[in-house]
Amino acid sequence: MQENYLAKWLNNELTEEELSEFKKSEEYASYQRILQVTGTLEPPDYDMEEALRAIKNKQTLHSKKVVQLHPFKKFLRIAAAIAVIITASYFYLNTLDEHYTTQYAENEQIELPDTSTVLLNADSELSYSDGKWDEERNVKLKGEAFFKVAKGKKFTVDTKAGTIAVLGTQFNVVYRKDFFEVTCFEGLVSVTFDGNETKLPAGTSFMAISGKIVESAAPNTTQPSWVNHESSFKSVPLRFVIDEFERQHNISVETKNVDTDQLFTGTFSNTDKNLALKSIAAPSQIKYTLEGGKVLFYGDKKP
Repeated sequence: MQENYLAKWLNNELTEEELSEFKKSEEYASYQRILQVTGTLEPPDYDMEEALRAIKNKQTLHSKKVVQLHPFKKFLRIAAAIAVIITASYFYLNTLDEHYTTQYAENEQIELPDTSTVLLNADSELSYSDGKWDEERNVKLKGEAFFKVAKGKKFTVDTKAGTIAVLGTQFNVVYRKDFFEVTCFEGLVSVTFDGNETKLPAGTSFMAISGKIVESAAPNTTQPSWVNHESSFKSVPLRFVIDEFERQHNISVETKNVDTDQLFTGTFSNTDKNLALKSIAAPSQIKYTLEGGKVLFYGDKKP
């Protein structure tokens, strides 16, 4: 690509042949994205014509020679455009979030810039700003994740239900529709929910269902069960158990004549769907049928 293609492109002076060649270059896509960002910026008021008149008057006072300013005027326009692109690039790259998403029946391990690690459970989303990481260790979460946080300054996890803050520890966070749970496995975790802060030492949990805090069982393991391909529950409404089965096995579930508010205590496999179905149905005293990619849980009588 010729060196003056950028300047000519910014000034709309490329021929059709030059523009076609420019669009094939690796730089073109980057310049396009940067210009999209600059479109949202509001530059300070600047009167170009007034500035040019001032320069002209100053030159007239010091020289009798008449100077043509048109080439300089074009140069100023190009220089200003390039300056805006450079500024926009800086802000764009520093505010761009790293974003991770898992699908049903999928987990993903993520290493953060400070060597902290996150294991993202199925049907979950996590994001953070790489450019601002040195200023604040903050991630946004929707779904479920197990964190192993490297020691350092405060580390926060933001969800729509509440905020979790730690210094260096291991903990699990679940944020689903109407369900919020934080479990501390090591160190100390601070949970802010509905404006109130709760301190969780290792071996304790915090749970809220439909916006209300409920008593939760203390973990008896050193990490969440789903890390070992199992989903465990203690006194949790059956509807959340069924939702998790759908996520882990990517299978659609329907219920007929089933009380999905009944409390469930038990564990099911995240890898063996037939064993998982039996593990859910037996303690709940319900039955099921599995046909293709669909499951029906029902009461005593099959509909």
